[in-house]
Amino acid sequence: MNNSAVGKEIIELSKEKWQWMAKKKVDILADLFHENAVFVHMGGSWGKEKELEIIQSGGIHYKQADIHEVSVNIIDDTAILLNRITLLAVVGGNEVTNPFMVTEVYKRQEGEWKLAALSFTKLLN
Repeated sequence: MNNSAVGKEIIELSKEKWQWMAKKKVDILADLFHENAVFVHMGGSWGKEKELEIIQSGGIHYKQADIHEVSVNIIDDTAILLNRITLLAVVGGNEVTNPFMVTEVYKRQEGEWKLAALSFTKLLN
């Protein structure tokens, strides 16, 4: 894990992002998500606008992400964060719990961190 100040900043930003997603705070998320961000889920992949629509409509409600492990690597103005989580979500009206390794890529742009990629990989138990 990167224990630098930047690494800690990214870890805290990621934790806040999970809370914003749970509370469907799409205005804050719209500012966090890079215009060209990509989102990879078990059901497909899409861009920023569709992800925001899904969160707002409740198509996927990220109710709670329990973070078990987190690591971050900083490469110049890019941060790659790995979260091993258990995600409680409502998908298509059904509450589901899955273990994931989530990859988050953040890019520093004009003094702010922007989420450029969010990818869920389901873990085997």
